[in-house]
Amino acid sequence: MDQNPCRKSVSTQFWMIPGIMIMIFVIFATGVNGQSLQARVEELNRLPCCEYEEVAGVIWFGNDPIMTLQQLASYCAPILWFSPDEPLLKGATGKDIRLPESFPFEDNSENPVVYFRIRNVFTREDATASAHTADQYDRNHNVIDLSQIIGIDLDYFFYYSSEEGLGGHVHDVESAEFKIGVWKRDNCPDCKYALLVTKVVGKAHGLLWYDNTLEIDKYAVFPMTLLVEEGKHATSTDKNGDGYFTPGYDVNKRVNDAWGVRDVMRTGALYSGGFQAWMAKVRRDEHRVFPPLPEDSPLRKRFMDNGEYAPDYAKYTLRPFPKPDGVEPDLHPFIADKGDPEWPEVAVLTSWKQFSSWIKDESFIKSLSIAYRYDGDSGFSFSFPLFIVKGLEDPMAGGHIVHRMYLKDKKLRDFGWMLHYTPSASRWIDTYFGAGVEFDKYDLPEGSEKATDTKAYFVFETGIKFRVNMQHSPLKFLTKLTDFWGFRVGIKNLGAFDIDRLVYVIEIGAGTW
Repeated sequence: MDQNPCRKSVSTQFWMIPGIMIMIFVIFATGVNGQSLQARVEELNRLPCCEYEEVAGVIWFGNDPIMTLQQLASYCAPILWFSPDEPLLKGATGKDIRLPESFPFEDNSENPVVYFRIRNVFTREDATASAHTADQYDRNHNVIDLSQIIGIDLDYFFYYSSEEGLGGHVHDVESAEFKIGVWKRDNCPDCKYALLVTKVVGKAHGLLWYDNTLEIDKYAVFPMTLLVEEGKHATSTDKNGDGYFTPGYDVNKRVNDAWGVRDVMRTGALYSGGFQAWMAKVRRDEHRVFPPLPEDSPLRKRFMDNGEYAPDYAKYTLRPFPKPDGVEPDLHPFIADKGDPEWPEVAVLTSWKQFSSWIKDESFIKSLSIAYRYDGDSGFSFSFPLFIVKGLEDPMAGGHIVHRMYLKDKKLRDFGWMLHYTPSASRWIDTYFGAGVEFDKYDLPEGSEKATDTKAYFVFETGIKFRVNMQHSPLKFLTKLTDFWGFRVGIKNLGAFDIDRLVYVIEIGAGTW
């Protein structure tokens, strides 16, 4: 601790710098990342009844609100696009492709197989009847009533008998998540209901920070195309279905953290930095696998050829995601960790605000990091999202803005707060910087009226943060606390324009920030 009571404290105007930075970022963040759901609904309301084919995200519209789970999954089902060198293809193209596969404990299929799960059904506040009716013999025949429903979480799962590359193993189950809003238009008797996809998330390697998240805007093309990573099978959204992964376009949330599709992972090397174009191979049309779109689907038109839907391509079969009961031991964890086997869960959304929160929900952003800190004094630091229950992503350069606080010195009597920026939350190595205020409590000379005094100083810190994903290390058990552990090395100065002191900073601990 610096015990020099003559050191200049920062003036009040410099304390305002972090607050001004927050205001600027909040202003720029408002309205960024595509069309709001409310704007898309207003667009639908302006259109003539039943003329919704050109509206992005509308996967079905009609007047009958009763629909089986199998029908719902069929209307929303995505196109899968494999790398030309996917080892499990074994050279197959077009109608000969048999990926994804059926689980080994089920009957083989002549077609590829994709599994679905209706994870959540959210009812309207004024619902008057049951939103979901179960069939005790066949989940395919479970029925939902769209007149009672406002939102649906629909997941798709893809089974592969093996994967290659770093940590390769037998059995691999990957997934994608779709959020669907149920739009109700009472003044349109012929097309009273519509299903509107609001968000698609391609999952990657079991780490939430790697999610490829696309909030749907007017440029999205359906059926949604999912790019499948070569050998490792992570899935990534492809908004316009062109076969290329374009950060900022094909994903528009946490772009710097999005995994994308890294076909080079099959080589066994670990590429944990940001996505680069050379990591993905060029896709070819003959390696697409199409969904079993129903005959009345408005999405079939662009794939019709001489009256036949996608005649040159394999089409997968949809099956409900099974329960883990009786599954062979080495496959059991891949099924058991995918959520409640007694799906769907039915809940009520009581307001538009709740509905909007469900659309935007990313609870893992509520993350906390804690570390041992040394900057000449020993102590602890901890970081958490800017809005406590919600993070702030920089809409211009990507990255995250969080609170970072630390306690240090004797009995942790000194306190510091910074507004902290880091380009990502998941890369192996990142720069960072933070600015804020430090309250330094120091001892006064003997004979003074009081034993200690406190001064406040403007503080700025910058350096490098290293993160290790413990899932691929001998210390995997640490992931029960957090996926990432790491350390940072930086330089901190006290004082604004008149820098009074420079010190090195070292932190070691758990968490992404």
